[in-house]
Amino acid sequence: MAPAAVRRRESPVARQILLLQVGVVVVLVVTAVALAAWDARRDSRTSAREQATAVARSVADSPFVREQVRTPDPTALLQPFAEEVRIDTGTDFVVIMDRDRIRWTHPDVSQIGREFVGGTGDALEGRPFTQEYRGTLGPSVRAVVPVTDGGEVVALVAVGIKIQRLDQRLLDDLPGIGLAALATLLTGCLGAWLIARRLRRQTHGMGEREMTRMYEYYRAVLGAVREGLLLVDSDLRVQLVNDEATRLLALPDDAEGRSLTDLGLPPGLVAAVEQRAAVADQTYVLGQQVLVLSTSPAYWRQAEVGAVVTVRDRTELQAVTGELDLVRGLTESLRAQSHEAANRLHTMVSLVEMGRPEQAVEFAIAELHVAQGLADELVAAVDEPVLAALLLGKTAQAAERGITLAIEGDLPSDLPVDSRDLVTVVGNLVDNAFDAVAETRSTRPQQVRVSLDGGPERLHIEVDDSGPGIAPEDRAHVLDRGWSSKASEGRGLGLAIVTQVVSRHAGTLEVADSPLGGARFVLDVEVAP
Repeated sequence: MAPAAVRRRESPVARQILLLQVGVVVVLVVTAVALAAWDARRDSRTSAREQATAVARSVADSPFVREQVRTPDPTALLQPFAEEVRIDTGTDFVVIMDRDRIRWTHPDVSQIGREFVGGTGDALEGRPFTQEYRGTLGPSVRAVVPVTDGGEVVALVAVGIKIQRLDQRLLDDLPGIGLAALATLLTGCLGAWLIARRLRRQTHGMGEREMTRMYEYYRAVLGAVREGLLLVDSDLRVQLVNDEATRLLALPDDAEGRSLTDLGLPPGLVAAVEQRAAVADQTYVLGQQVLVLSTSPAYWRQAEVGAVVTVRDRTELQAVTGELDLVRGLTESLRAQSHEAANRLHTMVSLVEMGRPEQAVEFAIAELHVAQGLADELVAAVDEPVLAALLLGKTAQAAERGITLAIEGDLPSDLPVDSRDLVTVVGNLVDNAFDAVAETRSTRPQQVRVSLDGGPERLHIEVDDSGPGIAPEDRAHVLDRGWSSKASEGRGLGLAIVTQVVSRHAGTLEVADSPLGGARFVLDVEVAP
């Protein structure tokens, strides 16, 4: 119960991303507002210095000021002049003073005649000076400019703007800055919400620990299962493949992300996945391997998201099954021969009981000659005892099924193919021919012909049948890897196994029309000199 409770309490990744993005947006907006306020404050002080300097220069350059500073009572006319300039320029004080910094003018008339509070810098030397200083009117940005007459500094003009006024201007601008910040914040939050909404849909509302567990468990399961596994999306691109599937299907290392049609997989498998069909336990031959593949569409919340393909190796099992089929065929042939021998024995016993021993002996000798002649003929033509036994059994099987089996040519024991592969090839080709002629039981004679030829460096086998044959358009596929087991239009897995053996010995297997009316399979194996 505890892990389930943890999963329910775990916040989805999309929500966490949303909160992080909103936090980032808030921090950025607050930082931007702070920087904007700081920059506006700096610009306002810079602008105030420039304004104070410009006003002070204008007053200092006035001929009226130069004239009045040399009179016995400069305050009389300079005080109203300075106040008029202060009001007109929007500054907070315009102070005109002598070289000893004694004020002649001031907004507070009680300060006239007193010493100027603040520095004058290099103004007495003819250069303007600016500073921020707390004077009699409070903190202010001020500029001190010399009044010169004939190149001589005769007085000083100080113009200032209070910091309180500058801050008030900044406060007046804050609503606009705040609205811009709010619009930016809302836009950022909206974008973060849209991103989180998309992320929630893509991550299915899972939390980071759940996604981590899922990834770790999936990788562990994919590595532990003994079956190959492929996950394919709706565009037929491989999204996930485990090591076993890579080995069985001979996939390249960069298979993930590539299209299924570019990986050289069996056409039937690709077609099943492309058609979104559920296929179970279909057998394919891929290279030297016999594989069983299953495919099933994958769904998430009733929506199809791709397909799951599983692969199992049946190479060794199929080889054992093939040998078992051959043994079973031989057993059935021996059973049929035993049945026939019992019938003949009963016939001979009955003839003896009827008092006709001479006819019984003649009958036994005739049957012995027929059986011995067939065996002698096969043994003389085929030196390979295992193959001779197989063909003898196939002869009895053909007789039991009403099929005429003709064996032509001869084959020495020294061949480029070992007896096991030889039995596999001939047995499957003959069984394939038997199955083919069985389809024409009522329309034409059932005939199969096997032609054998070879030596130490070559092997040539032809198997003809009187069956329906193979359509020209199917001949290009009947021997391809991926021909499905027991497909309705094919001949089963036997031909694929024969192709596998022939490929292993660097031989060829061709399909053509047979003079008997059906198909002809021509096998050639040659040893390079």
